[in-house]
Order: sequence, then C-alpha cells, then structure tokens
Amino acid sequence: MTLLYVCTNVAYLSVLPLAGVPDAATAAARGIQYATQDRVATAAAEQIFGASGSVVMACAILVSTFGCVNGLILAGARVYYAMARDGLMFAAVGRLNGRQVPGTALALQAVWITALCLSGTYTQLIQFVIFAALVFYVATTAGLFVLRRTQPDTFRPYRAWGYPVLPALYIVLTTAIALTLVVVPGTRVQSLLGLLIVLCGAPVYAMWRAL
Repeated sequence: MTLLYVCTNVAYLSVLPLAGVPDAATAAARGIQYATQDRVATAAAEQIFGASGSVVMACAILVSTFGCVNGLILAGARVYYAMARDGLMFAAVGRLNGRQVPGTALALQAVWITALCLSGTYTQLIQFVIFAALVFYVATTAGLFVLRRTQPDTFRPYRAWGYPVLPALYIVLTTAIALTLVVVPGTRVQSLLGLLIVLCGAPVYAMWRAL
C-alpha cells in the first residue's frame, strides 16, 4: 500500500507542476497547488484524458467510495454496539434485531452521518475527519509501547515489525502531519473542530462511567 501511495504521488508530480496560478483556465496551469477543490487526482486525469478525465475519475471515486463506505458503516455500528454492551452508550444500541444486526446502532449512525453530510463540503468533511483519525492513530501506536512495558509477558501472535524504531517513527511523522493541519489556515478550522469533538468525548465518557 505504501508503494502504491508513493507511486501515485510520483505520477501526480510527473503530470502536473507543483506550483500554479489560482484562476488559470487549465488543470496544468493551476498545478497541484491550486487544483480545483484540492482534487489533485481529478486534475491529473483531466491532464491525461482531457475533458472526459473528470468523468473517469468521478466514476473511479464512486466505486472506491461505495466499497469503503460499506465496510465503515457495518464496522462503525458494531463499535456503538460494543460500547453499549460495556455500559457506555444507550442500552437500546446494544441489542440486535431479529436478523442479528445492531439495527438501532445503524439508525443512530445514519442520523449522525446525514447531519455531517449536510454540514459542509466533501473537502471540509475530509479535513474534519482526518485530523481526528490521526489523533487516534497516534494514540493506538503509543499504546503499543505502553503495553510492552506494562504487560511484557502477554502472548502476542503478531509482533510489530521494526519495533521500536518504526512505530516511533510513525508517531513522529503522523504527529507532524496532524500539527500541519492545525497550522495551515486552509485546514485549521475543520481540524480544530475535529479536535473539539474528540475532547468532548472525555466528559461524556466520565458521565457514562458515573451512571
């Protein structure tokens, strides 16, 4: 996956210039810096295939999105279900319907997703979610060091390759990306809103634990 990601970015840089002009008429003139709505892949497709490039890329994104959303929806509802089973969510969310599916959790998730979709543009939502996700990526990887110290004798069927260098490097680089999102004016507001929601989870968690 890392190799594919790197090769994709090399392709972007080979097709489009890094710098560009904000109000230029063509994707090449706008460059990666001023790609329309930050859609670099679409700009690269337009440069390769012409005007039909945006249609080609839109179709590819739709196929990819449907596959991704399918997994996220099903997995996300199970998270709320598990939280309810642990007493950290409404009891109804922790029950399965007649088809052994957490229907209430799916409905609750649908309401929240709808609210998010109506609250901003695609780019804003991506910026909003990515920062919050990076926070948890860092926390999860940091947990590896904590568990290695506090539970050294626990059976581990899978061991982190390159430990401790690679996990530590991942934490440093991911933290740098997260901080960049906060520093850059174009992503600052959405990133801080994402951080705010994450921080709101602390008192909510304390409240559920106290009930």
